[in-house]
Amino acid sequence: MIYLDNAATSHPKAPGVPAAVARCLEDGAGSPGRGSHPLALAASRLLFEAREACAGFLGAPHSERLIFTPNATAALNLALLGSVPPGSLVALSSLEHNSVLRPLRHLEATRGVRLRVIPFDDRGCPEPASLREALDQRPDLFVLTTASNVTGALTPVEDIAEQCRWRGIPLCLDASQSVGHQPLPALGDLLCFSGHKGLLGPAGTGGLLLGPEAWPEPLLFGGTGSASDSEQPPEALPDRFEPGTPNLPGLAGLHAALQFLAATGLPAIQAQEAALGEELLRGLLALPGVVVHGPGPGQPRVPVFSLTLPGRDLGEVALGLDRRGICARVGLHCAPAAHRSLGTFAGGGTLRFSPGFFTTPQEIHDTLEAMEAILT
Repeated sequence: MIYLDNAATSHPKAPGVPAAVARCLEDGAGSPGRGSHPLALAASRLLFEAREACAGFLGAPHSERLIFTPNATAALNLALLGSVPPGSLVALSSLEHNSVLRPLRHLEATRGVRLRVIPFDDRGCPEPASLREALDQRPDLFVLTTASNVTGALTPVEDIAEQCRWRGIPLCLDASQSVGHQPLPALGDLLCFSGHKGLLGPAGTGGLLLGPEAWPEPLLFGGTGSASDSEQPPEALPDRFEPGTPNLPGLAGLHAALQFLAATGLPAIQAQEAALGEELLRGLLALPGVVVHGPGPGQPRVPVFSLTLPGRDLGEVALGLDRRGICARVGLHCAPAAHRSLGTFAGGGTLRFSPGFFTTPQEIHDTLEAMEAILT
């Protein structure tokens, strides 16, 4: 099997991840912060070490401000539903995923929040006049994906973060597609990420990194193992935003993945993924009738490639790949607004290939051969 759907979730996971998850379960995972017996203390230590490793990888100076969540969607819901008051103005790019759009549409319907969608092109660049006009309105929050899950385009995070800073506009970043692939040029006031994609960890892991001034309202309430004498949620971080028993086996696996990433080094990961992606992109562009949406050869991106085939049924092409043991994804990729922005919505979306760090050159070669056979 050739797996080219890493933008959905990584496969395989980093070496050491399955063993770390199994070890946590087999050795008896206690509940962190809930007791002084050996298993509870070991659980607290594991949780602390995972948080420290994750904060270090993200470049966060204060690990207690890193909140673990079940996934990036939960992190985005906490960031948005917990931070946007009624009647606010929220600016966002046209490339956002439904994990951003659905919470914001909910706020629009229930709290009268106004949304200003800024057009971005398939290379991740905003329409300059629309961006300037939106920023001059001084929105209460700017929400921006760091990389498109449809085209792999990187957005100009550093430039937009700087413009937001001097205007005093809080910035919420969705780093789900770039973390583990690209360095983060700016952390933003709220940074949401997934643990199971570029970080190569297990499903059920993700997080929200709070900037110095960020203090959203919690969405969940319950026991934290701390301040048990009070019926009110604790003020201390990260406890305030982590009620209930955490996914300790998943976080054990995430810790193992972060150790692998740290040992490998982000530059090595970038170089390998760029070489594989360049080979795939050039090969796809050479096929008859293929239109690849997004950055061209030699341009910076994350390893996500979307194509259309005018006059061809993408579902049939995906089925042909599936019959050859090649895993790709066809459709709207939970990002209908991005497809509308790119002009691919009416046709049902795109066929997306997303290789990962463990994809081999031979697998890229075999995929291109399969595509050629299907199309000719």
